[in-house]
Order: sequence, then structure tokens, then C-alpha cells
Amino acid sequence: MKIKRISLFKISILSTLMLCTLCVQSQEGDTNLEWDALAASYKCPEWFRDAKFGIWFHWGPQSVPEQGGGWYARHMYMKDVGKQVFGKMANPYHLKTYGHPSEFGFKDVINSWKAENFNAEELIDFSKKNGAKYIVALANHHDHFDLFNSSYHPWNSVNVGPKKDIIKEFADAARASNLKFGVTSHDNRHLEWWKPAFGADESEELKGVPYDGRLTKEDGKGKWWEGLDPADLYGPIPENRTPKVIESIKQNWEKRHLELVNMYKPDLLYYDGGRFSYGEYGKEVSRRLYNNSLAENGTIEAVMLLKGRVPGTVNEVESGGSNTLRNEPWQSEITFTDWFYKKDRHLTHNARTILEMLIDAVSKNGNLLLNIELHPDGTIPSEQEVIINIVGDWLAINGEAIYETRPWNVYGDGESVRGGSSLSANGEIRNVDENAVTMRHKGEHYNQRTTASPAYANDEVRFTVKDKTFYIIALNPEIGPLLMPTLGLGKSTNPGKLKSLVRLDTDTNISFKQTEVGTSITIPVVNGRSYPIVFKAEFKNVNF
Repeated sequence: MKIKRISLFKISILSTLMLCTLCVQSQEGDTNLEWDALAASYKCPEWFRDAKFGIWFHWGPQSVPEQGGGWYARHMYMKDVGKQVFGKMANPYHLKTYGHPSEFGFKDVINSWKAENFNAEELIDFSKKNGAKYIVALANHHDHFDLFNSSYHPWNSVNVGPKKDIIKEFADAARASNLKFGVTSHDNRHLEWWKPAFGADESEELKGVPYDGRLTKEDGKGKWWEGLDPADLYGPIPENRTPKVIESIKQNWEKRHLELVNMYKPDLLYYDGGRFSYGEYGKEVSRRLYNNSLAENGTIEAVMLLKGRVPGTVNEVESGGSNTLRNEPWQSEITFTDWFYKKDRHLTHNARTILEMLIDAVSKNGNLLLNIELHPDGTIPSEQEVIINIVGDWLAINGEAIYETRPWNVYGDGESVRGGSSLSANGEIRNVDENAVTMRHKGEHYNQRTTASPAYANDEVRFTVKDKTFYIIALNPEIGPLLMPTLGLGKSTNPGKLKSLVRLDTDTNISFKQTEVGTSITIPVVNGRSYPIVFKAEFKNVNF
């Protein structure tokens, strides 16, 4: 035991010295620290922990086709998409709408994307009005197309398609509205992802005719893409991918992303993967992100998001949430259909499920990032607009139980909490690879509640706290009694003796009875659509 105490003491001293060193270095103007030093002292910034709710515009040329799933650029070249059934309509839709991919490939889809009604200011105003505290935009997807003015990649939105710097417009509008701004990069898998573009039909009249991935720069003479090289978009022909060529692609990735963080100064950066994109190359970009923030603020106010749990970063959970209250902040990301707008799929979420995901995340020390799937012209689909307006209306009344709160030492009460899982494994899995089922079973990714999920039991509640105020959020309230055993006077979880209880949406006092076994309240009326109800509690002798 004595040896353990000495070890812990030494560790504490070393950690303190490292933190002090970082503080001294930043005061002296050293903003070129190595990643390990940055990660060792990293603490998730308070702005992110306070914000709770963000809006994401996961938008790009794959929004143009009206059917075919969120990996349209890949699946349009595939007759058989295997287990990735979300893309089964891509190839037949492409043939019917655009023609054969040897003549009209994804490069041509990019050219047809004009974003003619894109207005970043209006989109940011809408997001802010409906409760978003930060804005995130897609910088590139697996399609290897940059939505910013890249000096190192000619296939970008300034040169091709919209002829606009999408990221700059979003960044300027977000900051003009005093919102934090982030970018996401999904580009590190494009070499493998694009391989179908180098194939050919195996039957029918165009059997053996190569798709446009095999076109060369010379083939573009006299065409709209003259001067552009398809190999810069799709990658080199697979048989020409030597280790040296692949290394040069990784180096180019680093240059593009260093330019992204240096030129647009995002407050948040997300790589779509469990680790740093391209290993040390991705780590170098993350290092620059943090050093830029350190130079600007004196402390690291930036957020680096990864799907894996990597020291110095914040964990991102795709289409799901945590089944436990976490010590460290994290973020859930959800979308309405297939990440890019498509008409051949029904909506995964409505206002009820979005609020449930948000409340559950906040009660467990997390944030929620909601993707709006814009039309290709840059406008919000009406069916999504209606839903987000309802979420915004709820937050306008009940937001004090969400923003700037922190989790209590117990995240909630109710049937699912006692059963050990607060999310549903019965919702749909869509737009993910073959590993989705395995990942969902780990209680993380793809376990989101959706419109296909069974309703929460009526005793399901979540807790949040702010200073000395305690919030109880009933997720699926019904008229009548609600018993919360967690808040019993005889329970170790009890936060104290309840003094008053106010329902936020009606600003009325609610009667309650607190005993050794629990606290019971009576809900006199619900809002008619099963939207959550918030109760603001004050306790004597507070235990939190």
C-alpha cells in the first residue's frame, strides 16, 4: 500500500510539472508543442460542454441525386452493393437519370451541383433560432472532393460545381452570429472507397467498357473538365498504386488539411474514423489545430473529435449514444435519412426522437450534433424544417435544463435505467458498413432511438444539474403519478430533501411526496404529443 501511495504521488507531481510546463510555454509564446504534450494536459473546453446542441450541414455533391443512399458516389458504379443495402438504388437510378457511368460519372455529378440557393447566413440564423450553439460543416467526404478553396487539390467547390468556397461562407456566417464553427473530414478512405469507379459492366451491351475512373487528363480535351485529371479525384488506377504513390497521397492529404485548419481556424475538427486519419499525418493536423488555438487563446479551446477514445480528443458516437454516464465529455451525431438528402428513404427521426437523444446525451455528459440534410440547391427540406422548429420551440422553453448544465452522479430513473440500457437496439441501421451490427452491440455506435423504436415507459426520466438547481426531465409523460425511486430519502442516490418543484412549460408548482422509497409526483396534463416535460427542483441540504 505504501508503494502505491508513492507511485501515485510521483504521477501527480509529473502531471503537475507537465501542465505547468505547458502553461509556461504558452505564456512565452511557444505554440509549436508536440502532440503528446498537448494531449497530456488537454481538457475539453467549457464552451463545448456548455453548448450541448449543434447543427451539422453534411452537404455536398452527393446531395444531387434524389435516390441512392449516402454513399451514392461509390454505389452508382456497383450492380451489387452487398450488405450495404442503403445504396441499392444508386446504380439503377444513375442509369435512368444520367446514363452509363462510362459517359457520365461522379465527376459529372459534381459539375451539376450548383448550390444556387445556398445562403449561409439564413441557414445559420435558422439554426441559432432553433437552439444550436455551434455549427459544423462537411469539408470533404469519402468522394475526395473539397468544399473549400484548396491550393493542393483542384477538385474543390471553388473550381468545380458551385464555384463557391462553402466552408468560408459557413465559417463567416457562424462567427458573425457568435457561434463556434467546426469542420468534418471523411477523406482518408477514398482510395479503397473509389475502386468500383475503375470497373466495368460484366454483362449487357456495354460489357467491358471501363467506367470513367480510368479516364486520363488527355481524355478531357474539349470537354467541360478539360485541364482536370480524373486521377486527382478518383485516385490513381489501382494497378499503379505503388507504396510511393500512396505515400504522396497521404502527404497531399496533410497539406490540404493543414491549409483547412490554418486558413479557416475551426473551433472543432472531426475525422470520420476511430483514430487519426492516415496516422501521423492526421495527428500532425490535429497538433496544428491545438497549437493554433493555444496561440489565439492562451489555452486550448479547440475540440478534436474521433470515434475511438484517444487521449487528447473527444469521443464521437455515430447514430447512437452512451449507455452509461461518462466522466469525460463526448458527442452523439444523428441524421434524418442517409446523411445526404434522399427521397427514397423515410425519415429516421422526428422531434420526439431528437429530443430524446439530446436529453439522454446531456444527462450522460454528452452533446448532440444534428445533421440537416440540405437540398442540392442549399435549402432546407420542408419536412426537416418543421421538425427542427418543434425542437427549437421546446428548447426555447426548457433550454435551461440543457444548456450549461452538468450531469448528476446518476443520469436517470425508469424502466430502461433499471434494465441497464437507456437507448434502443431496435431502430434502423442505415448508411454504414458491414461492421455496424458488431459496433452497435458494443452499446455505442448505431444504437440510436429512431421512429422505429418502441416508446419509452412513462416512468422514464433524466437528470441534469446547474449550480444548486436540479432538473427532472420526463421523457414520455402521461397524466397521473410518476414515481422516482432514485430520489427516495432512504436511497444513497438521494440529492437531498425536496423543497419545491416547478414545471417549466406551464410555470406551475407541482405537488410531490418524498418518502424513504422514492419521490412521487402527479402530472395533471401533458402536451398531447409525448414531448418531454421538465421539472425544476430545489432541495434542502443539497448533496450535489
